Amino acid sequence: MALIDRFLTRAITRGPLSVIHTDGSTRSYGVPDPAFKPVTIRFGPGAERAILRDPSLGAAEAFMDGKLVIEQGDILDLLTLMTGNNLWEQGSANLMPGPIRSAIDGVAHRIGRFNMQRRSKRNVAHHYDLNDRLYDLFLDADRQYSCAYFTDPANSLGQAQLDKKAHIAAKLALEPGMKVLDIGCGWGGMALYLHEKTGAEVLGVTLSEEQLKVARRRADEAGVADKVKFELIDYRNVSGQFDRIVSVGMFEHVGPAFYRAFFAQCRRLLTPEGVMLLHTIGRAGRPGITDRFTSKYIFPGGYIPALSEIARGYEGMRFFLTDLEVLRLHYGYTLEHWFKRTVAAKDQVVALYDERFFRMWTFYLAGSCVAFRTGGMVNYQLQFSRSRHTLPITRDYMFEGERKLGLQAG
Repeated sequence: MALIDRFLTRAITRGPLSVIHTDGSTRSYGVPDPAFKPVTIRFGPGAERAILRDPSLGAAEAFMDGKLVIEQGDILDLLTLMTGNNLWEQGSANLMPGPIRSAIDGVAHRIGRFNMQRRSKRNVAHHYDLNDRLYDLFLDADRQYSCAYFTDPANSLGQAQLDKKAHIAAKLALEPGMKVLDIGCGWGGMALYLHEKTGAEVLGVTLSEEQLKVARRRADEAGVADKVKFELIDYRNVSGQFDRIVSVGMFEHVGPAFYRAFFAQCRRLLTPEGVMLLHTIGRAGRPGITDRFTSKYIFPGGYIPALSEIARGYEGMRFFLTDLEVLRLHYGYTLEHWFKRTVAAKDQVVALYDERFFRMWTFYLAGSCVAFRTGGMVNYQLQFSRSRHTLPITRDYMFEGERKLGLQAG
């Protein structure tokens, strides 16, 4: 039996997955299961060897290069089948690279985690300074590029992103006249929302020049540029005092070596009664490494933290963790919307870039989707306060705040 057959026989027990090999032979793996759509793939020269060497990167590059062709189903169906047979909670290592490859990756990961300021800006530009039109094709109208909040899985993407902003705003417990710092403000949607709903003055900071242009334009068009300001600045260089700090989808770019510096800076920037809300992707398990596909093609320098790593970042700073919420499936729902929108806009994406980029982008979205559906990824929302007395002692104020902000109940 060929090595690829052994690998797939071990990895796929439910399916079916049909594989057309380079010699023209066909073999199926896994018994039919209504939980999965049948998938048929065709291997081109070199694809099998690449997958055996490193299942994640090998499959990604074979797909991107047209050496792994999906003839029945799509890349989301394929990755759903593969990961659904190897659930994170079952502890399977069938889809992990071998021990030698893992050791090499571990060394490279430790080197790449040092996000000095110059490298941080370059890493951000790699992803967020892509053609502006690309993000319009798959994000919601407000360009929320982070996990949405689904009170009902059937909600639209736009509604879920609006509810995410309300969910976070309620946890910030904002009052009129407060000053807010938005670290990693993206295209400005959260900052503009907070001002619109509460009247707060907001400073948004980013390292993406393209995002900065859009955010400033939006503030100008809304006539609130004097109240909602945006700057191209590293969080380490921000000065002043803020009543509230919010950071959504930025912590993944900080790097573990700088977690303590991040939390120390946030604590310095908060007033004595200040509150902070951190929204980040996280590992449900122990610390790990960034997979090679993501670090090479999507988020160089990025890293998803384990909860233990986040805790080590702020412990000993006299910084109260006042609330912690784990969003398990919400990002899976979000990413499925993004994937379907990207597939529907294939012609436009190819026109902006090319077929290989389109395949790379859909692999990224599909792979991320299954990481939350069946893998070990979740979203954490951590609330901090400098004072033990600032916030109410029960969570009722959050639900009341959401009601006032119009969050849609599931």
